[in-house]
Amino acid sequence: MAEAAASNPPTFKRAGDYSRVFAQAIERLHTEGRYRVFIDVLRNKGDFPNARCFAGHNGPKPITVWCSNDYLAMGQHPKVIAAMEKALHDVGAGSGGTRNIGGNTHYHVDLEHELADLHGKEAALLFTSGYISNEATLATVANVLPGCVIFSDELNHASMIAGIRNSGCEKRIFRHNDLAHLEELLAAEDPASPKLLAFESVYSMEGDVAPIAAICDLADRYNALTYCDEVHAVGMYGPRGGGITERDGVADRITIIEGTLGKAFGVMGGYIAADRMIVDVIRSYAPGFIFTTSLSPVLVAGVLASVRHLKASSVEREGQQAAAAMLKGMMREAGLPVMLGETHIVPLLVGDPVEAKKISDILLAEHGVYVQPINYPTVPRGTERLRFTPGPAHTVAMMRELIEALVGIWQSLELRKAA
Repeated sequence: MAEAAASNPPTFKRAGDYSRVFAQAIERLHTEGRYRVFIDVLRNKGDFPNARCFAGHNGPKPITVWCSNDYLAMGQHPKVIAAMEKALHDVGAGSGGTRNIGGNTHYHVDLEHELADLHGKEAALLFTSGYISNEATLATVANVLPGCVIFSDELNHASMIAGIRNSGCEKRIFRHNDLAHLEELLAAEDPASPKLLAFESVYSMEGDVAPIAAICDLADRYNALTYCDEVHAVGMYGPRGGGITERDGVADRITIIEGTLGKAFGVMGGYIAADRMIVDVIRSYAPGFIFTTSLSPVLVAGVLASVRHLKASSVEREGQQAAAAMLKGMMREAGLPVMLGETHIVPLLVGDPVEAKKISDILLAEHGVYVQPINYPTVPRGTERLRFTPGPAHTVAMMRELIEALVGIWQSLELRKAA
């Protein structure tokens, strides 16, 4: 579509020509069923996954949220809320600027120490989001290494793709979790060239896990650095919530671990953990870090409480895993096309963007169930889905109501059932 527009570019002779092109761009999304609608919602403090929806109603309507990335409901945890309230009254709302100019607080320093310890690394560095930590770090590392070639899994997140693109270095895309293809690409490169293998631990739309130890074996064999995005795994796996790399005992083999503070930890932000020299390089060279106002100390205080709690408590992780397993089993028994995986992600395959949006709309309007459709480019065309993230606070009764609603919709719309 973009290629067609580029080969036959519109002319701009009148002011209205600009508006026409913008309107056509939005209309294409509507036609393809990919236009995104943001729900107008407020969560109920201390009562997640219950919330209030304001869209299309005369006043708020109670709903159940099934697609939050606050996987463990830590955004509602009393320790997190108390820490944020204390910080607010201690230091005020904002950070005061970039880390270099007024925006470096003791909260930031403490959290970086906690995150480095979580992953067994010498140092860590905070960013304003997981997107920025991926984009800034990958772009900077590859730019600093002359002639670097990045090997990237084909299902890597958009933020990783942006970082690789912005680095300006050579890239090689390997088929998802395909070790043979990755080795084929590595073997074809100049042995003297610097190499970086970039991949995720948990792929959030598929719910599958990378073969991290085997990727590290290839990195050792071909003298490559490793970069592992753990955003959908930190807090969720491992005895202290260090992610899949901690669970599998391979964190020490990963050069750079990247994570988020806005999912299992329940607040906001992103980070990397690595040896002290690499962290210092990113701190000193990455524009996405240097020129961005730092996270509010109020947010950092909340994350600090969350990380410390999940290092010591596995109750939330165990409850979440049990809920995910139960929902997968109930969907399978009901004949729904659930995409089975080993993680907490529960994708329900629809295969059509218009139908996925229709199901989402019916669930919200008629059943008070909120789950967003996932369409291209987040997932490949023809694999559109609903992505459920059951947590420790989703009850069996909620799951039964959800399954009953889904079965009814599948029957009324005559949708494809599980094979």
